[in-house]
Amino acid sequence: MAATATKPILYSYFLSSCSWRVRIALAYKGIKYDYKGVDLKNNEHLQEDFLKLNPCAQVPALVIDGNVLTHSTAILEYLEETVPDPPLLPKNPVEAAVVRQIVDSIACGIQPFHNDQVLRYIGPNSFIWAKHWIQTGFQSIERILRNTHGKYCVGNNVTFADVCLVPQIFRANIYDVNMTDFPLIRAIASNLGDLCAFKEAHPFQQPDYPAYI
Repeated sequence: MAATATKPILYSYFLSSCSWRVRIALAYKGIKYDYKGVDLKNNEHLQEDFLKLNPCAQVPALVIDGNVLTHSTAILEYLEETVPDPPLLPKNPVEAAVVRQIVDSIACGIQPFHNDQVLRYIGPNSFIWAKHWIQTGFQSIERILRNTHGKYCVGNNVTFADVCLVPQIFRANIYDVNMTDFPLIRAIASNLGDLCAFKEAHPFQQPDYPAYI
């Protein structure tokens, strides 16, 4: 599907962790875009018009350069390749692999376990389920960070790992995860919280947030 505007269009839901990752990357790279809210609670992602855009019925979807891109990590990689400055991936192949290791630990090893579709399937024990998998995932990430961290997840430059970590911490707080068990994650999150791109991408700053107050 071709884009009809010069600016990219991001189809997003304010609380979506995956959409949040893309919002951070767009803001960090200074890419201006139009925001289109997709109300997941009212099943707008299942409507025919949106399914034509993204057959997977998920957010985010980014219409950019005449293409529709879906899935947050694929979008992040595209943005890095097309807008390399400022970078979100180290040039050093080993460091880049470490960043992707942390990204996969979050995007594949934590977030899918508390996806809304999964939680609805789990039913009454969904809160306990989500909390368990976030805690377990954070235990692994905390151990990884002992060998990789500087000011941020991998050294002193912001990377995809940081972009993925911040939304996951927000979810951890929703499920009452005891963050005192993860001092490195907390310290990195505090450092990232001072950055404009991370403030701009926060769920409570999105156009579709007020509808849920």
